Amino acid sequence: MKNSVLKGALGALVVAGIAMIAKKAIGRKRFVKGIFNEYGIKERSPFGLADKIREMDEEQYQEMKGKFKKEFASRCRKKNHMHEA
Repeated sequence: MKNSVLKGALGALVVAGIAMIAKKAIGRKRFVKGIFNEYGIKERSPFGLADKIREMDEEQYQEMKGKFKKEFASRCRKKNHMHEA
């Protein structure tokens, strides 16, 4: 009896963990897709992004860099906040 309850609780924990990982992955994908759409990048790969960066002037590059920094820094803050609790 005790063992089956433990297995059930562990299974629920695994499902919750997988759901959190999937949610984060979907959020990252949505952000990157938005960047590709915003800057008109047709090739959906790191190479397409690199080609676009080479074409940009310094101001556009700094703007894009700031967006990436802001997005991933906010994710890190959320992660660190969760670990502190």
